[in-house]
Amino acid sequence: MNEDLRNVVLGVLATGVSGSLGWLTRTYAWRRRLRRKQAFFGLPRGSDCLLVVNRQAGSERAVHATDVSALLELSALIKDCGARLRIVQHDTARRGLGETAEFCIGGPYSNHRMAAHLSNLLPGFTMNVESEPREDRGMFTVGGQTYRARWGVAEYVVLARLTGGEGERPLFLFCGQSAVTNQAAARHLSRNHEALAREHGRNGSFVLLLKVVNSDAYGPDVVEVVADVTREARTAPPAAVAAT
Repeated sequence: MNEDLRNVVLGVLATGVSGSLGWLTRTYAWRRRLRRKQAFFGLPRGSDCLLVVNRQAGSERAVHATDVSALLELSALIKDCGARLRIVQHDTARRGLGETAEFCIGGPYSNHRMAAHLSNLLPGFTMNVESEPREDRGMFTVGGQTYRARWGVAEYVVLARLTGGEGERPLFLFCGQSAVTNQAAARHLSRNHEALAREHGRNGSFVLLLKVVNSDAYGPDVVEVVADVTREARTAPPAAVAAT
């Protein structure tokens, strides 16, 4: 074998080894990110999860079109984890917490399961479900502060990851003042789950208050984190403690 041929062979071998190492490195990194994602969402490959949907105002069964978009955001996450999803209406999801991962969408006025979650798991957070006066419709109260919607300009949504019950799978809440805020929270979770896992831990709980800015112009895309209200939302107010 002459010198030129030997150099060609060695170059081909070096390129093959380098390519193989690069592929192995990328595959390892991808699998590591996937395992972290599966752990954060409680969705190991082949597992089941629930998507609990509300009903559109004035309808007994229909889901608001914008909430359907939120479902699509979450469905993509679930598919990436290799899990199976089951979409159920809020009044038929009669099962405990922690058995499977759960994603619950909609306010307590249209989603009875959300109302139960808020009452049992977030006693320090309330949402006004009365339609009048209009300026107080959907108002949030948490930590002694109130957050009123300015429709189409500034609307609020709570995004929460909670654990409890007999199992270890998490519950995700998307409780907004309007359907577009529910979608915004789902999109925020989809885009920022890695940062949330680093900040709160892959098994940690959090309750975030988000503000959707100028949804009339930007839809669900412009979101600001107002505050981490985990402690305030999970602590019953003094009057409620005395009543018990």
